Amino acid sequence: MMLTMEHILRRAYPVLPVLVIDDVERAVGLAQALCAGGLNVIEVTLRTPQALEALKVIRQEVPDLIVGAGTVIHAEQFAQAIDAGAQFAVSPGFTERLAQAAQETELPYLPAVMTPSEVLAALEYGYRSLKLFPANGGASVRMLNSFKGPFTGISFCPTGGVTRDNLLSYLSLPNVACCGGTWIAPASLVQAQAWDQITQLAREACAMAGHLESLT
Repeated sequence: MMLTMEHILRRAYPVLPVLVIDDVERAVGLAQALCAGGLNVIEVTLRTPQALEALKVIRQEVPDLIVGAGTVIHAEQFAQAIDAGAQFAVSPGFTERLAQAAQETELPYLPAVMTPSEVLAALEYGYRSLKLFPANGGASVRMLNSFKGPFTGISFCPTGGVTRDNLLSYLSLPNVACCGGTWIAPASLVQAQAWDQITQLAREACAMAGHLESLT
């Protein structure tokens, strides 16, 4: 089955971990810990020289996960991500050049927006799954709530400012498919290879989301 961004975000619920990996030796343990906690999709950001190799190793060793490349800011990174085995790409913004590169490679793509005009620009390229970045707490919750009216049928993945404390504020919105987050795998726990603790953070997020669903 060919993956679409809509399918990927549904699988990512409730949290899409946003990972910065600077040691390939830790990549598989980290991915396995998140998978054990109930998360199905991860984003390996292209912020370190080791990122592409880490992505490749995770794809090989943890086949149950859907793995994407994040922080894609140059058109040529789409081809690099595909070569490493990425199943989708995420950007911190939206440009015509990035959209064209994504379409040329046919890689499922999650561009980021912050304003209504950026949402309209993304819609013109056919994108109906969008990242809201940066997500700044209550202000972003209110913005997403206001987007429900004019932007029907659009799903958002707020990222950058989502924490355990405000996760449910976002997930309770009908136009939020999932949330991106770094708190689920903090650098201190990754460096300590505290995989059990990372698994627990993932389980807690899933449990919180499950409780929310039971109330609706």
